[in-house]
Amino acid sequence: MTLIDQTTGVKTPKVPGAENFTQAGAAVDRLIELYDTASKFLCAEFAGVMQGTVPLQRIRAFYPEIRITTTSFAKIDSRLSFGHVPEPGTHATTVTRPDLFRKYLEQQIDLLLCNHGVPVCIRVSDTPMPVHFAVANDTSISVPQEGAADFILRDVFDVPDLSTTNDEIVNGTNKPATDGAEPLAPFTAQRVDYSLARLSHYTDTDPKHFQNHVLFTNYQFYVSEFEGYARKMLADPESGYTAFVSTGNTVITTPDGHLETPDKLPQMPSYHLKRSDGSGITLVNIGVGPSNAKTATDHIAVLRPHAWIMVGHCAGLRNSQSLGDFVLAHAYLREDRVLDADLPAWVPIPALAEIQIALEQAVAAETKLEGYDLKRIMRTGTVASLDNRNWELRDQSGPVQRLSQSRAIALDMESATIAANGFRFRVPYGTLLCVSDKPLHGELKLPGMASDFYNKQVSRHLMIGIRAMETLSKMPLERIHSRKLRSFSETAFL
Repeated sequence: MTLIDQTTGVKTPKVPGAENFTQAGAAVDRLIELYDTASKFLCAEFAGVMQGTVPLQRIRAFYPEIRITTTSFAKIDSRLSFGHVPEPGTHATTVTRPDLFRKYLEQQIDLLLCNHGVPVCIRVSDTPMPVHFAVANDTSISVPQEGAADFILRDVFDVPDLSTTNDEIVNGTNKPATDGAEPLAPFTAQRVDYSLARLSHYTDTDPKHFQNHVLFTNYQFYVSEFEGYARKMLADPESGYTAFVSTGNTVITTPDGHLETPDKLPQMPSYHLKRSDGSGITLVNIGVGPSNAKTATDHIAVLRPHAWIMVGHCAGLRNSQSLGDFVLAHAYLREDRVLDADLPAWVPIPALAEIQIALEQAVAAETKLEGYDLKRIMRTGTVASLDNRNWELRDQSGPVQRLSQSRAIALDMESATIAANGFRFRVPYGTLLCVSDKPLHGELKLPGMASDFYNKQVSRHLMIGIRAMETLSKMPLERIHSRKLRSFSETAFL
């Protein structure tokens, strides 16, 4: 059933009114009901408009919203970094795709209910749902380019509004809503929808396949190794893994399953070793450069992963290092510049103990070296990330002096961006690199050397990343999500 506002003439779907809930499951059920009603309404109306007469009235539907109002400071477990609002008042967030985020929403709402003892209100928000995002999950409908239809799209439907699709909440620059409500979650519904669409485009994978533990690499060589490991896991009924998804949404559930090879890889191919509860591992080849690293993490962040780790190659800066040695980053010299507007370079990016320990233990397990002996093949220290791939061709007096003053032990183009965006988005992060060249010492990355290096090192390096992720997947969320990532006034949702 639809309604037409007698004052504005806007046509909207009929939906239930605001209702308080004391059970997280029931609250999410209502979110799904409101979202489905809105998106199906827009899909049906858009399909009808494309086939017939343009309506005289505007067509509009709204995102659902979660809202909680507290009147006192709750006494909460001080060890927790999430699950509670920082002070009395009203906090709210719009929601999209509650079906995709059901487990996350139930978990976060249940924490609010337990910690504050007041109900959450589920209602329709005043934020219009853009028609592009509503029809994104209906493959039978596509939105034409502006001017391609017989009518002006934005005259009839709402379209994405980039003036309100931003990172003000995570950047700490947001202002309260007009009704005084503070943000409840780090991202608004429009921001999430925007990133879900970008993820599908850049990775050629449905966001529903992404797992809670994400490995980033800057070489495609890691993919075949990851696929081989996935097939071994699918052959083991005790592994807990249920499926492997390749770029293009090709799914296999058995070790001998056939994967279609796309004619052309997307910009950032992604591969997913899945568990039924989402605690599996996703591998994303972000390619080379800090811009790619920022793009990938900007959008994956809305999925609220529990950890992401960079397992790429780097230039070793110390003469004592050998090709194939590992570098565990505990600090970052950020000269990549892509995040300067969002996270100034003076903001320190701390190492996270849980991630560091998981990575060090994984290196020890894979190399069979422990304690002091582990120092033979791994150094812990500062990783420098630059925005110039050919930095060594410049006058070296400036860069080399800065690298020495920073005590840097390795250099790449992506690690600092991934770590800094993890800090900005409150996603636990880490970096384990493998030395593939030593330009300051004449050991350059040449074709023959590179091939030999890749054949020997890729498998071991990837397995270390996988081991670390499997360790982290067994940890309680409250241990992984460090308080170091939270600012003075935080959203209640992770």
